[in-house]
Amino acid sequence: MAKIHELSENLTNQIAAGEVIERPASVVKELVENAIDAQASRIRVEVQHSGLKQISVQDNGSGIAPDQVDLAFMRHATSKIQDEHDLFNIATLGFRGEALASIAAVAHVEILTSTGGQTATRAAFAGGVKKFQEDAGSAKGTKITVGDIFYNTPARLKYLKSPKTELLKIVDIVNRIALGHPEISLTLASDGKVLLRTSGNGNLKQNVANIYGRKVAEKMLTVENEDPDFTFYGLVSEANLTRSSRNFISILLNGRYIKNYQLSSALLDGYGNKLGGKYPIAVLAIEADPLLVDVNVHPTKEEVRLSKEKELSRLITSAVTEALMDEDEASPLFQLTPFKDKTQLDQLEFNLKPNVVDTRRPDDFQLEVSQVAEPEGKTDITNKKETETKETAEKKENKQEEKEEKNSAPEYVDLNQVREDDQYVLTKSWDQHVKEQTALPPFAGGEEAASPVTSKADQLLRQHLPALRLLGQMGGYLLAEHGGDLYLIDQVAARRRLEYDQILASLEKDENYQQGLLEPLVFDFSVYDYQKLKDQLPLLRQLGLEMEDFGQNTLLMHSYPTWLKGEVTVQVRELLDQLLSSRENDGKSLLKLVAAKAAESNVSRRVNLTGAEAADLLLSLQTASDPYRDASGQVAVVRLSQNDLSKLFKKGK
Repeated sequence: MAKIHELSENLTNQIAAGEVIERPASVVKELVENAIDAQASRIRVEVQHSGLKQISVQDNGSGIAPDQVDLAFMRHATSKIQDEHDLFNIATLGFRGEALASIAAVAHVEILTSTGGQTATRAAFAGGVKKFQEDAGSAKGTKITVGDIFYNTPARLKYLKSPKTELLKIVDIVNRIALGHPEISLTLASDGKVLLRTSGNGNLKQNVANIYGRKVAEKMLTVENEDPDFTFYGLVSEANLTRSSRNFISILLNGRYIKNYQLSSALLDGYGNKLGGKYPIAVLAIEADPLLVDVNVHPTKEEVRLSKEKELSRLITSAVTEALMDEDEASPLFQLTPFKDKTQLDQLEFNLKPNVVDTRRPDDFQLEVSQVAEPEGKTDITNKKETETKETAEKKENKQEEKEEKNSAPEYVDLNQVREDDQYVLTKSWDQHVKEQTALPPFAGGEEAASPVTSKADQLLRQHLPALRLLGQMGGYLLAEHGGDLYLIDQVAARRRLEYDQILASLEKDENYQQGLLEPLVFDFSVYDYQKLKDQLPLLRQLGLEMEDFGQNTLLMHSYPTWLKGEVTVQVRELLDQLLSSRENDGKSLLKLVAAKAAESNVSRRVNLTGAEAADLLLSLQTASDPYRDASGQVAVVRLSQNDLSKLFKKGK
C-alpha cells in the first residue's frame, strides 16, 4: 500500500494554479481586478505575443508595503477579508488570496510597487520561489510583469489555442471590465499597438462607443430600476440593432462580470417578440447587498449564487420594456397613432373573462309568449331569430361531426406498414443508411458495391425532380402532377433553394459581379470582432465584399456583389455577424453558410406568380441540387402518391 504524504508547497501552488490560471487572459483578469481593489483610477495592460511571452499590468493604486510583498505571494494571504463573517459580505473583486501565488507558481513574475513613500520595492518570483527583493524608484502604484507563462508546466501549453484566439480572450476580458468600471481609465496594448483606451470619466455610453463603435452607442437606450434590494443602471440596444449570439450581453454584479442565464433571459423577455430570434447589445450594472450574493461558488468567480433572483429578473424585464416603449412613443410613426393609456391588470383580467364578452344566447333558448308580450309588427323579426337559432345549432352539430371524423382519420402515413408500391419515403438519414449498408458484405470491396441499392425510380426521386405539370396555385403553394402523383410545392422554400444554388455557384467560381458605391460604407466593430475580421479580409473578398482596413476598429466597403439584395448595410452586417458567430473553419463550409443566409434574406415572402413564372419555377427545380428542401432544411416539395391519396380517403376499406 502506498504511503500517504503531504504535497510540497510548490506542487500545491501549481495544482491551485490550474483552477485559477487557465490561459493568459486569466492572468490579465486577476491582475486587473487586484488593481481595481487597490483603488486605482488608471490601469494599463500590455501584452506581447498574445500574452504567451509577457503580460504587464500597471496601476496607480495604493501599492504594497515592502514588508508585505512576501505575504502577497503566499496562498490564502489577503487584506480583503478578516474572518468567516466577511466571506458572506464580499465587497471586492478578489478575496481568496490565490491570484499572485498561482501566477508565480507557473510563470516568471516581477513586481515593482510603491505606497507613495521615498522608495519603491522591486522583487522577482519564479516557480513559486522568491529570487530577490531590492529598493527601487517608482511613482505610487504597482506594476506586475508576468513572463514565460506555463514554462514549468508544458502540458498546459498544449491546451492553449492559437495566439490570435488567446489575444481575443484577453480583449474580451478587458472589454467586460471596462464596461463594468467606466470610472477607471483602462488601456490595452498588444505588441505596442493600442487596442482599447477609455477615458475614465464615468460615461458608460462613451465606453460602449470605444468598444462597440460610435454608431452602436448612438442606438443604445438607458435602462434603470430599483427596489429595496437591487439597483441597476445600463444600456440596451434598440430592437432593430441585434447580433446573432449572446456574446454582446454583459451583466455586471457589484462591478464583477458574471454569467447568469436567468438574468439574460429576463433581459430578452423585455423585448418580447421584437428580436426575431436574435440577441441585443446590452450592458447591465447591478448593485446588490453583498449579503444576497455568494461569489465563492466558482474558481474564476464568473458564476455566482444570487438570492431573490426572480425579483431581480422582474425588475430587468420591466425596465427594458419601459425603455423600448418610451422609444416607440418618441418615434414619428408612433405619434401618428392615437395614444392609449396603459391597461390596468384588474381591467385586463375582467376583459379576458369569456362570460363577460360572450353575450350569445344558448342554443336551446326559446322565448315564451306568456312571459314576453310581443309588440305588433315584431312577430316576423322573432320568427327570423328563431330560424337563425336553429340554423346555428345545425351548423354546430355538423361542425362537431366533421371534427370527429377528422380526428378519426389518420394524419400521417404509417411507415411501419408494408408498402404496396416500390416508392419509399425519403428521410434525412437515407444517404447515411445506404452508405452503412454498402460498407457491409457482399457490397464492400467488390463491383457490387457500386450497384444501386434502391430502384431507379427511387434514385431519380432522390436526386432530381421529375417533369411536373402545373395544376394551379393556392396561398403561395403550387400544385403539380406527374405520373398520377400529386406534388405540393412551397414556393418560398423552392425559390430559396434556387437562389442558394445560384449564389453558391458564383462564390465557388469567384464570379461575383460588383455594384460600386459612390461613397464607401463604414462599418464599426468592437475590438474583438475587428481583430477577427481583419484576418478574414481575403475570404470577404471571395464572398464579393470588397472591404479594407480603415483602422480604429473600422472597415470600409467600396462595392458589394449584385446577388445581395435589399438594404445593403443591413444585409452586409447580418452576413458579417453570421461569419463571426460561425464555428466552421474551412472556406467551403463558410461559403455554404453565407449562401444560405443570403438566400434566406433575398427570398423572404410569398409572391403571386403568373402561370408562366410558376411553370418556369417547376422547370428550374428539376436541376436543383436538392429540390425537396432549401438550404436550411425547410421542406420545399411534398409528394403524395396514389397509394397515399387512397389511404387518406380510406379507399379499399
